[in-house]
Amino acid sequence: MSRLIIYPDDAPDTKLLDTGVPSAIAEALRPLGVRFERWDAPVTPSKEAGAEAVLDAYRPYLDGLMGETGAGSADVVRLNAQTPDLPAIREKFLSEHTHDEDEVRFFVHGRGTFVLHLGGRVYSVLCTQGDLISVPAGVPHWFDAGLSPDVVALRVFTDMTGWIAHYTGDGIARRFPAELPA
Repeated sequence: MSRLIIYPDDAPDTKLLDTGVPSAIAEALRPLGVRFERWDAPVTPSKEAGAEAVLDAYRPYLDGLMGETGAGSADVVRLNAQTPDLPAIREKFLSEHTHDEDEVRFFVHGRGTFVLHLGGRVYSVLCTQGDLISVPAGVPHWFDAGLSPDVVALRVFTDMTGWIAHYTGDGIARRFPAELPA
């Protein structure tokens, strides 16, 4: 189940909001320019489905989203126990960073937490199957899918070179680890 927890950025033990209601999550993130929504596809491809099958299953949503945002490409990313260099990949996601374009992800299977750092607050957004999140360019954030991830997600890019991070050097991600329920 999706979940949003908001903390003051100087108090990791103080919850300002804790909700698992998708509409409340979207409402709380909207003023920040963060897009959060649920997509209900008529068919969910299997975890093992090829990239083209996954893209085809969500094509109507992707075409609409890419038309709205001017994005130029979409692909499928998988994180699981077979992912080469998984500990190194996880480590680079766990450090606070920004991007020059919106970071758009749709969770086909699995879950992961985007943690955003804005306006003196930390927003921990657990995304699960069916969730779309779009983190605006320039927003400091980090991501965690856990020690044993099992995620299939769509990524949407405007810049055809793909995922490029600009690390902030702030250690806040160590004070606010992503919340991934067991």
